[in-house]
Amino acid sequence: MQRDAMRARLDAAREPWDVLVIGGGATGLGCALEAASRGLRTALVERLDFASGTSSRSTKLFHGGVRYLRGGHFQLVAQSLRERANARRQARELVRETPFLIPAYRRGERFYYGLGLRLYDRLARGDGSRSRVVSRDDALRLAPALRPHGLRGGIVYYDDQFDDARFAVELARAAVACGATVMNYAPVRSFLVEGGRVTGAVVRDDERGDELEVRARVVVNAAGVFVDDVRRLARPSAAPLLRLSRGAHIVLERSFLPGDTAVLVPRTDDDRVVFLIPWRERVLVGTTDTPVDEPLHAPACTKADVDYLLEHASRYLARAPVRADVKSAFAGLRPLPAAKGRTANLRRDHRVEVADGLVTICGGKWTTYRLMARDAIAAAVRDARLTARSGTLPALTAPPESNARLEANLLAGMPLSSEDALEITRLASEEMAVTVEDVLARRTRTLFLDARRAAQAAPFVAGALARACGRDDAWIQHQVTTFAALAAKYLPE
Repeated sequence: MQRDAMRARLDAAREPWDVLVIGGGATGLGCALEAASRGLRTALVERLDFASGTSSRSTKLFHGGVRYLRGGHFQLVAQSLRERANARRQARELVRETPFLIPAYRRGERFYYGLGLRLYDRLARGDGSRSRVVSRDDALRLAPALRPHGLRGGIVYYDDQFDDARFAVELARAAVACGATVMNYAPVRSFLVEGGRVTGAVVRDDERGDELEVRARVVVNAAGVFVDDVRRLARPSAAPLLRLSRGAHIVLERSFLPGDTAVLVPRTDDDRVVFLIPWRERVLVGTTDTPVDEPLHAPACTKADVDYLLEHASRYLARAPVRADVKSAFAGLRPLPAAKGRTANLRRDHRVEVADGLVTICGGKWTTYRLMARDAIAAAVRDARLTARSGTLPALTAPPESNARLEANLLAGMPLSSEDALEITRLASEEMAVTVEDVLARRTRTLFLDARRAAQAAPFVAGALARACGRDDAWIQHQVTTFAALAAKYLPE
């Protein structure tokens, strides 16, 4: 997956592509893979890096959505659980089953939550391990960091954990293997329109500094929180399809929650749930829900977000974390289908809109990315009267061991070696890493796991990328300065 080769494919195209996908997040990459696997000539363009927005800022779960049981959204939960099973089959090396403990501190909680989790098991139709009620001693054995005072026991259930950014890269690689052309740092500037129908897009290649026309028989708008902005390129007066909500996370040392069992805080002050999840030798705590008016590519985690998460974590952990314990703090925007009511209560389902050659897919979540892609491409096939075969999605594989070794070395803060530089070169040549942020935020997760260590590693990474891509000293300095400013936004102070 080489960027120059991808650009060459776009330049060489003499006939319109069957499908042009706008957006390189979970949904867009899923659409590209779905279309290419069905024999359609497919191109995808992403304005920044793959999964650089919401799709790398999730809670890292393929899950049914336990909290939706409370609202009686059983069909939505069952649908998500089916997609969880599909993800497990498609990506056995990238998705793993994880136990979650709901601690019970009040009388009757074990019965109440246990009843709900039995329904969760039934909706899963036998896929995965079954939930069970556990005693106080068993709860402390599974999660010894829990606050013991008043603990009556708990309920253990199971969902799946994954690395969102890595999964996205593997989706891109799989789409290319099926024949798709994908290009990052390629924002859409305008649409091509003939006879009132969208027939492609004018795309800027930010790496080369020029523009090109990409013609297609149908365009799929999978731009996540920016789908309304893309729709307005074709129809400036289009009413919004989305409402946006900011979800924030903090990352703590693993000592706050040792072991392999995650903890679910079943009800927060604003009637949500909070997860405390072991992740890559850290603990991920999230998430919040704050309505926002305008889409941002990289929203910041605010002081109020950090305080909220620390407060709720402290209620359940024997050792209360404080602001100085936060290794990194990040936020993402949820693309919620527009509806009345609190954003915290809006369902995570999806919608497809078809309008004159432009198919827009919006809403949803990582768990249902495959279903969203299938629905969007089915609509595109009907709209453009394309001939598509039945597709079989390829298995997604884990990255090479050199990737994990580079991340471990970056997080350890140890002097980096020539082997580490070679891995950074591989990320540039095989995974289309263009910037220091690409390497430290998504090809490895260093920025999300320890923002200070990521900032310290930036000069080395910039130098290795410069040598791999033929960049000069001015580029190196710009990259280091830009990344330092970004990393500062991930620090709670």
